[in-house]
Amino acid sequence: MRIDIKHYLEVNNLTIYQVSKRSGYGYTTLHKSFNKPQSSSTSLNLRDLDALARAQHKAMWQVLRELETHYLERGSGESL
Repeated sequence: MRIDIKHYLEVNNLTIYQVSKRSGYGYTTLHKSFNKPQSSSTSLNLRDLDALARAQHKAMWQVLRELETHYLERGSGESL
């Protein structure tokens, strides 16, 4: 499974730069994380989730629910 973080940012009118400034996390760190290829073992981490939540003044669980509900992509042969 993979989270389409780029689409999430686009829909929420956010850039990595804005997330960095609003959350206090470094731009380079977030840029690398949001742009790395995801696999089943390297998905979104808690820091990234916290950054997205802080940037939008939301709780981490709210962002996680949005990501799971609308931005989760399943690869071929994967099931829940």
